[in-house]
Amino acid sequence: MTTFAILLTLVLLIFAAGFTGFAIVSLSEGHRRAARLAGALAALSLLILIAALMVPPTVQNVLALVLGAGLLALLLYLAWPARLAIPPSPPPTLRIDERTTMFARACLAPGSPEYSAYYAAHPEHHALDDLFRSKPGLLAPGALFYDERLASSPEGSFYLTESLRHAVNGPVADTATQHSPQAMTAWIKKLAAYHGAVQTGICELQANHIYSHIGRGSGTYGAPINLDHRYAIAISVEMDHQMLNCAPRMPTVMESARQYARSAQIAVILAAAIRALSYPARAHIDGNYRVIAPLVAKQAGLGEIGRMGLLMTPGLGPRVRLAVVTTDLPLSIDPPTWDPSIIDFCTHCTKCAAVCPSQAIPTDDRQHHPDGTLRWKINPERCYTYWTAIGTDCGRCMAVCPYAHADNAFHNLIRFGVANSANFRRAAIWMDDLFYGEKPPPHQPSPWLR
Repeated sequence: MTTFAILLTLVLLIFAAGFTGFAIVSLSEGHRRAARLAGALAALSLLILIAALMVPPTVQNVLALVLGAGLLALLLYLAWPARLAIPPSPPPTLRIDERTTMFARACLAPGSPEYSAYYAAHPEHHALDDLFRSKPGLLAPGALFYDERLASSPEGSFYLTESLRHAVNGPVADTATQHSPQAMTAWIKKLAAYHGAVQTGICELQANHIYSHIGRGSGTYGAPINLDHRYAIAISVEMDHQMLNCAPRMPTVMESARQYARSAQIAVILAAAIRALSYPARAHIDGNYRVIAPLVAKQAGLGEIGRMGLLMTPGLGPRVRLAVVTTDLPLSIDPPTWDPSIIDFCTHCTKCAAVCPSQAIPTDDRQHHPDGTLRWKINPERCYTYWTAIGTDCGRCMAVCPYAHADNAFHNLIRFGVANSANFRRAAIWMDDLFYGEKPPPHQPSPWLR
């Protein structure tokens, strides 16, 4: 064999092995379309190799040169470091009243003083909210995907989270401890990881991180929020890839509720540990926030806010749940996230919007908003009303997001390319549609969930 023939053989064998490995990984992840296509490409690579070995050496040399030139051109294209002028979003200039959020509005009891006062102040929300109240409700009999047996799991998780809502704060130890901010930062991050956090970041608490008025949880409904802690600790926990891929069916809300409870446990433990070190600390967990967790997490360097309005983390995309601890414990802050690659990717990828059953996710570019931000904004009424019709918290947008693929070598290689090349990002969007489909169907749950 000539040198060119040997190189041709090696390249095609690498292609065949790579596609075979990807097919096996895809099959293990439940992505049958991707597994079939990758398997077919592996077989095609071997067929081309067999055919190439059967032709005369001169033709083999030509094939090797053509394949080599094509691969070199492709690599140069994908690796080209194009610099894009993508402006970051300014921080919000206005604080959000928690009473205006969908979850707070869902807690309003018809006929109560809070109900009457809210809709007197916000009549534009009354008809919209009456629509979701006309539906069966989240985890309610009569909803489209309701299953009594499966619903018991999120009910149990939410019960635990609700039980922890009264444990977010507590007395501070009298004995003062002295440690350097660097030492305490390292300790807090290791402690969070020990209890199950995937990421932990620290920032200085900003006014725009804090809700203006209480909408739910402990405290008096409608009371102004005065939170004077200096630092905020953001933590994330991972939502299981296979459970989320069943969205919008019941396994997704099972996993969502489980991770809300898990993040709440970690935040409550961290806050209590800090108070034991003689510094005030409050946990902010599902149903009892005083801060807007995605804004804190972005400021703390955990990720960027994407098209679907959720935090996009580097390794898991939106497949996370968040909790926050605010404190006066002296800490070292992390640099805030500004990742134009995520904004660029989301600008060209509209897969989450395409599959959204309620059409709540915008398909156009980022818009300027009255709070001074430049961002995508979902329609919360459409989103939540769909939840109350199907009985789960949907999750279709998260399930199909290309960033939300499993955390393994194959997908991390793609993530590396996406983070470093605009051309690679365009190719990755095309490849994701090719292997997984433009509108991937929900996966079948594991047998024990059927």
